[in-house]
Amino acid sequence: MAGDRVIQRSLEAAWPADLSAADERELLAAGRALLRADATGVGRAKWPDVFPDSDQEVAPAFATARFRIQAAIARRDGSPSKAVVHLVWAGMDRGGTFTDLRITDWHFARTTSKKGATSWTWQPRT
Repeated sequence: MAGDRVIQRSLEAAWPADLSAADERELLAAGRALLRADATGVGRAKWPDVFPDSDQEVAPAFATARFRIQAAIARRDGSPSKAVVHLVWAGMDRGGTFTDLRITDWHFARTTSKKGATSWTWQPRT
């Protein structure tokens, strides 16, 4: 959608890129998946730390067909080992109200496995 491109460009202009392209791709994929799981219920089992009761049937807050991510960026969050995925999205809630320009931030930390592989792990906000 044309409006979504404007939102994306505005985010990118306001918050210049500061992560490697690979890190940004990984974080954006995770952030989008998390938001979709949170809003629609689809894919919650992939995130047991975020949705510990994902095996229970939950009525989604937003209809899958009426949900879209309008723009997304991933940027450092105070240090090279922390990042935030900032998402702007639109959706229709269970009551039938459609709202766009909703904002969600997901925070991640770089973790290293015992084998030395690094990845980004979702972090709860305390």
